This record gives sequence, structure tokens and C-alpha cells, in this order.
Amino acid sequence: MKKQILLLLVVSFMFSCSNDEGNLETELIGKWKLIEVLADPGDGSGTFQPVRSNKTIEFKSDGTLTTNNSLCDPYSDEVISSGTYHNNTITTGCQDPNISTISFELNNQYLILNFISNEGYSQKLEKIN
Repeated sequence: MKKQILLLLVVSFMFSCSNDEGNLETELIGKWKLIEVLADPGDGSGTFQPVRSNKTIEFKSDGTLTTNNSLCDPYSDEVISSGTYHNNTITTGCQDPNISTISFELNNQYLILNFISNEGYSQKLEKIN
């Protein structure tokens, strides 16, 4: 009886984990537009500020993404407009180690890209389709 209960718990746990990742991917797929930037001066006091931008990032169901700008922005003049994503991480292919991977999170209806930075730099995007 104990083995059956344990087996049932393990199977339930496996299905609940895969559903969470599937939901994240479903919410992520589509086109996102940059609307705000957070540039912290290094003391934790930074807040998101509105920006005028035409930068968009499109997440596709096959684990790839494209942008109409460069993923290497804001730290580099290198132009790479496509990458991959998996487990809340974007792999850019940019030479700078600060932007070769970018972590991201979904926060309510916003996508937050968190760049590696001593002072803190993030971009907030809103889904447009």
C-alpha cells in the first residue's frame, strides 16, 4: 500500500512540473515590445523608467527567438538578432559574457529581461500579440 501511495505521489509530481513549464512557454510565445528600462546606479534605488523604443522580441514555439534589434544591446555594438531560450534563460551568442546569456521572468503581464551587471540593468517588455 505504501509503495502505491509513493508511486502515485511521484507520478503526480512529474505531471505538475511539466505543466508549469508548458504554461510558461505558452505565455511566452509571441511578440513583446520594450516599454521600460531599469538602470540602477549601484545602490538598489533604481526603478523602471518608460522608454520610446521600437525594439521587439518574438519567442517562437520551437525554442528560438528573433528581434528587430540586437540581443547584444545595451553593452555592445555587436548585432545578433536571434537566439534560443530554455528554463528562463536566453542564449544570445554575443561575445560579451555579460550578455551571452540573459535571464528572464514573467511578472504579471510583463516580460523582464535581467542582464548581468554590477549596477543592475533590466528591460521590461509588454506582449503585443
